Amino acid sequence: MSADLSATRLPEVLDAWRMVAARRGFEAVLPLASMTRLRDSLMDTEGDVRVAIEFDRDALQVSYVELRIEAELPLECQRSLQRFLYPVRLVQRLGLIRDEADEAGLPEDYESLLLPEDGVLRPAELVEDELILAIPVVPAAPGTEAMERDWPATADEEAASNPFAALAALKPSKD
Repeated sequence: MSADLSATRLPEVLDAWRMVAARRGFEAVLPLASMTRLRDSLMDTEGDVRVAIEFDRDALQVSYVELRIEAELPLECQRSLQRFLYPVRLVQRLGLIRDEADEAGLPEDYESLLLPEDGVLRPAELVEDELILAIPVVPAAPGTEAMERDWPATADEEAASNPFAALAALKPSKD
């Protein structure tokens, strides 16, 4: 995380347009326990999220907020059913827009962030949204791939998992 950011805590609510005009940045550590929507996806809420948020305009004068997030999310491996820490390191640049039609004018590598008319932004919610999107659909701890090799499915198990296995029994034999 960059050391040139001006604040050491993350405001609960801020005016995104004023932050862009002032070219403000914030750096903070948020507890996982404070993220109510993320909690259900985690095995527990032990740990913190390191966040850096920077508001600015690019060379094309597009207003943006850049998020740099580092966390280790405690997830349940779906292969071993054990707790493991899933590392999340992401940098996301969100182009700030006032209307959905403005999305077409954003550069390709920007995601859009539609702001309400008053420009109010809740940075902790934005960080939580990005973490929710970072969680894999089926969490699997590194190294558990070998479990599938160690316990291969038997022919009976493979036949039982085939939805068309019952149709094969109805097929007339070629004798």
